[in-house]
Amino acid sequence: LFAQLKMTPATVSLLAGIFGVIAGHLYFYRNLGINIAGMICHVCANALDNADGQLARLTRQESRRGRIIDSVADHLGFASVYIHLTLRCAFAGASPAIWLLGLGAAISHALQGAAADYYRTSFLHFADGARTELDSSSALRSDYQKLNWREQAWDKLLLALYVNFTVQQEMLAPRLKKLRHTARAVFHGRIPGWLEQRYQNAAGNMLKWWRLLMTNTRMLVLFIVLFLGQPVYYFWFELIPLNVLFIYLIVRQEKMAKSLERLLVTQRCSA
Repeated sequence: LFAQLKMTPATVSLLAGIFGVIAGHLYFYRNLGINIAGMICHVCANALDNADGQLARLTRQESRRGRIIDSVADHLGFASVYIHLTLRCAFAGASPAIWLLGLGAAISHALQGAAADYYRTSFLHFADGARTELDSSSALRSDYQKLNWREQAWDKLLLALYVNFTVQQEMLAPRLKKLRHTARAVFHGRIPGWLEQRYQNAAGNMLKWWRLLMTNTRMLVLFIVLFLGQPVYYFWFELIPLNVLFIYLIVRQEKMAKSLERLLVTQRCSA
């Protein structure tokens, strides 16, 4: 449909962000009917967020700029949700500590989402013979320095945001970053079949658990607590069970990456 309308993936991403921001605002009101309207907007935002990537692949318009706009739109949407839920609790008479609770939940969400995206993209990279492109903070910084504020202010701003996002991902998964660099040095950008299979076997089972840290799980829990009229429960869900799962997955994935990286180093030394 979007292809027939000649809409670009970036436009679809922006629409997703707008629906996400509106959904967050509608969650502010202590009226279930208005909240349900917000849920509908939230579902639309999620559908559009999935559609932009499919449209990019269908029309062969995949680009770094598109990924950046998609990331910015996602962050605007979830920021709206956390801000408005916190305001709702504050106006309902909650303790000032609700601001710390909301901030902690939002930061947890950002870190979990960044790590989940990084591991998902890395899985596609290693399991697809390096045909899926991976960005590195060093390459992004180099491109950032080539832009100037006077003539390319918008592009430079977007890239600055994306550099920070990528740095955050690499800080959360240093062993995986090292594995990627080692694989690039050893195989010159091509992933051999045996490494594809090893990575799939080692990381495939964890991928389904990483999906729990993505949008659908949060949406379901958020909708439930809104029906219950207790949005503060959503913050606790984010802070406790999701963070426990997040830490567990990080530890497991980093151990796996360390093991594979050592294997590659051994191979390089024996070559």
